[in-house]
Amino acid sequence: MGSRPISSRAVGSSSCGPGVEPAYGIPPEQVVGSGIRLKYELNGDTPALRRLPQVDFVDDGPGKPVGIARFIGRRPVFAAGNSDGDLQMLQWTTLAPGPRFALIVHHTDAEREYAYGRRSQVDKLDKALDEAPRRGWLVVDMRNDWKTIHRP
Repeated sequence: MGSRPISSRAVGSSSCGPGVEPAYGIPPEQVVGSGIRLKYELNGDTPALRRLPQVDFVDDGPGKPVGIARFIGRRPVFAAGNSDGDLQMLQWTTLAPGPRFALIVHHTDAEREYAYGRRSQVDKLDKALDEAPRRGWLVVDMRNDWKTIHRP
């Protein structure tokens, strides 16, 4: 079986799923995201899924491996992340038997894109950076390693 890209996003899959395909070529059914609970109802002959006021799961931190397992049904062989919210996904991917690869994209280029890291209030990247050398995860520094960030 060949590989296929899956996008795991902390935001809801129903809100970001449709936008992922034009941007990255990943169809919405291959997007894992936080979600709310749904309930099936049959009103006469009209079936419907009603949104409940409860979170089903949060696809961030320890919820990422849960979402991946739920939607994909297997561990990935490759995972890439850019914040501590991806730490458990990187662990889940690489601490399994067989060849595995993890990549951390470190957003360090405030001039061309956006910079965040250990001291950031949002999208903090601290624990995953500490764990990367011990686990053999590749850390890519956007300012130093990328010639182009956004194509003109």
